[in-house]
Amino acid sequence: MPTEPETTPMVPIRPAVAITIPVMVGAAVAVVLGVYGQVHEPRFFSVNVAGFSSPTAVKSWLATLAVVLGLGQVASAMVMYGRLPRLGSPRWIGAAHVWSGRLAVLASVPVAVHCLYALGFQHSQSRVLLHSLLGCFFYGAFVAKMLLLTRKGLPGWIVPVAGGMVFTGLTGVWLTSALWFFQHNGLVF
Repeated sequence: MPTEPETTPMVPIRPAVAITIPVMVGAAVAVVLGVYGQVHEPRFFSVNVAGFSSPTAVKSWLATLAVVLGLGQVASAMVMYGRLPRLGSPRWIGAAHVWSGRLAVLASVPVAVHCLYALGFQHSQSRVLLHSLLGCFFYGAFVAKMLLLTRKGLPGWIVPVAGGMVFTGLTGVWLTSALWFFQHNGLVF
C-alpha cells in the first residue's frame, strides 16, 4: 500500500509581515517613479485629447474626474464599513466601490504618464516639488492597498487606512496641480 507523501503544515503569515511586504513594495514603486521622473529627459508633450485647449487642461480635468471618483470611493467605503448607518448597505455598494476605484485610477494614468514623461520629477518650486512627491506617494500607496486587499487575516483597520492614504495622495496631487491650473486659467477646456 503506497504511503502518503509528507506535507508540511501551512504556516500562516503573521500580520506584521503581511502588512510590511505590501507597504515595502508600494514604497519601492514610489521611489522607482521618482527616480524615473528625475533621470528621464522631459519631452514636454505626452497626452492631449481633441476638444481640449492644452495637455495641461486635459490633465486638470482628468485629475478632477479622478478626485470626484475618489470621493465616491470614500462615500461607498463609509457605507460598507457602517459609518453612514441611515443608508444601510445596499447590495450594489461593493460593485460601485470597486468600479469607482477602477475608473479613478484609469483617469489618473494619462495624467501620471504626462507628468512623468513630459515633465519629469520637478523641484524648481515648492508647489511643484510637493506635487511630484505626492504623485509618487499616490501610486505607491495605491499599489500597497491593492496588495493588502489580497491578504487574509489582517486587522480590520488596515485597508481603510491604506484607502485613506491613497485618497490623501490623490487629493494632494489635485490641490497642487489641477486646482492651481483652474485658479490661474479658469475652468477652461
